[in-house]
Amino acid sequence: MTVLRREDLIRALPYARRYARALTGSQPAGDALVADCLRDTLAERAEHPADPITDARHALYRGVTRRFDESGRGGDGDGLSAKQRQLLLLTSLEEVSAGDAAPILGIPPETAAQLLGDARERLRASAATDVLIIEDEPIIAMDLEELVQSCGHRVVGVASSETEAIKLAKQTRPGLILADINLGLGGDGTSAVSAILASHYAPVIFVTAYPERLLTGDAVEPAFVITKPFEPLTLAIATYQAVTGGVQMDSV
Repeated sequence: MTVLRREDLIRALPYARRYARALTGSQPAGDALVADCLRDTLAERAEHPADPITDARHALYRGVTRRFDESGRGGDGDGLSAKQRQLLLLTSLEEVSAGDAAPILGIPPETAAQLLGDARERLRASAATDVLIIEDEPIIAMDLEELVQSCGHRVVGVASSETEAIKLAKQTRPGLILADINLGLGGDGTSAVSAILASHYAPVIFVTAYPERLLTGDAVEPAFVITKPFEPLTLAIATYQAVTGGVQMDSV
């Protein structure tokens, strides 16, 4: 049986951070979970090297989930349960198969399949909001607009530059911002978002082809990052998590 190496776990950290941040709705809370679960995983591997989970990412996803479940969380009301959100994040954002997600979450495969099917059916109607899209490529912007609307949200503006994004945000006061990082000649998406958040708070999802660059844990980074190209379901669960603030935790 394959034995995980320390360097394999360290290379998997950016993906564990993405999962943890999206789960908690917060960079600090998510990164703290990852730091704790890395220590746990290294200690477990030293004691039990023949663990059935041999993929580094999956081992850290399991560690994050365990730490999260142990920390306590608030109720989800009439929305998705914590386990359903975890399944959606693992299978859409992290592209883990439903079969592999079950042992990560410590539930039987048949339970995972049932929870996931129900979550996907309920997702679209769960949380709708006004969305500002920041994207300089017209075709990509049109695709994003269609995807956002298919998720049940309202697009209140599409900006192709920093200046336009700041102006539209002041006019529309969006409930969610979906931003590309590189706006070409139009500037930088992160700069636009920083300027907007100085006077108007809204959750932000960054879209990038290089997510590991925003998941280092070394600076102030986004809580929600999705990778280009992505499926509609990935955007749906990311927007749901962003709008609802993640699964509320009592402590980290």
